[in-house]
Amino acid sequence: MIIIGVVLLIIGFVASLLGVRVTGEHADRSAIVTASVNADATAVLAVRLSVDYPHSVAGVTEAAGAHLQSRLADLTGLTVTRVDISVTALHDPDSRTRRVR
Repeated sequence: MIIIGVVLLIIGFVASLLGVRVTGEHADRSAIVTASVNADATAVLAVRLSVDYPHSVAGVTEAAGAHLQSRLADLTGLTVTRVDISVTALHDPDSRTRRVR
């Protein structure tokens, strides 16, 4: 459970470093991260997140994967062998502030 907590903490760092809000499938939820940790101190991460439009999906996922891999290694000593990222939605930031009058 500690590893999952560290991964969730790192997702927050990714969002702030990129200047992009990285959320879960619904705009008001966090990204979902699962980790499989092996006896040989390696880990495989699976991430489900959404990206605010018009940010580059490729750019956000590449940066998020690299950052997760680096920070998890720094904080836990685990070697991340793979980061699978699924982008579940693109959110329009303007749609959350519009109101019908």
